[in-house]
Amino acid sequence: MTDLPIERHDIKGRDGLPIAVHVVGANTAETRDLVLIHGYFSNAFTNWIRYGHAAKLVEAGFRLILPDLRGHGESAKPHDAAAYPADALTDDNLALVEQMGLTDYDLGGYSLGARTTVRMLARGATPRRVILSGMGLRGLTQTLDNGGYYTNVLTNLGTFQRGTSEWMTEAFLKTTKGDPVALLHILKTFVDTDASTIAGFRQPTAVICGADDDSNGSAHELADLMPDSRYFEIPGNHMNAVTRKELGQAMVDFLTA
Repeated sequence: MTDLPIERHDIKGRDGLPIAVHVVGANTAETRDLVLIHGYFSNAFTNWIRYGHAAKLVEAGFRLILPDLRGHGESAKPHDAAAYPADALTDDNLALVEQMGLTDYDLGGYSLGARTTVRMLARGATPRRVILSGMGLRGLTQTLDNGGYYTNVLTNLGTFQRGTSEWMTEAFLKTTKGDPVALLHILKTFVDTDASTIAGFRQPTAVICGADDDSNGSAHELADLMPDSRYFEIPGNHMNAVTRKELGQAMVDFLTA
């Protein structure tokens, strides 16, 4: 569903960089704020709106706050490496919480969005509930584990055999109109979070992962590490689980339980 009313906001990220934020759903006494952060190569529209997850969550009573990460979507995509210091995405999203005046909210993300969520928690964010989707423990403790793969794709565009993983990743990049230079710089922003820090998170947490997705290590291992977490398995692998209606349903089931 793509005919939801979407309100565009702009906040100032780290160093004042313009960050686009898409707000879906009414801000009323009955609705609850939910910040959702998209994955690498993607954007808020593709991750959350295009496949119906946003519509399902709005219907369940949430106002969605959907940033485009720097280097992605409608946010700034500078080509200067200096615009991509370590933990820049975390800085931007902590700024979002502050500038939008969020005090009682839920927080989550898919893949890089889940990693950014974990970094926000590690640096003091205080959402009531947390969603980590498309993410396993290794993807948080060894964040550049897949860095070589993405560097290869971004520096060898147009050379991959049809049907290969690299070819499909490049095809996805084309659909989101990704900027290869900016996305290469994004890899330099990744910061590891140690397992003991993750084990200390007290928020009720949903770990949602495709049955065939081990791109970021074991989601079961991640769920087992946290004291108040619930594991949801949905169909699909890392690239297509985000398109499945079961993702939005698992989020609604967890947040409204």
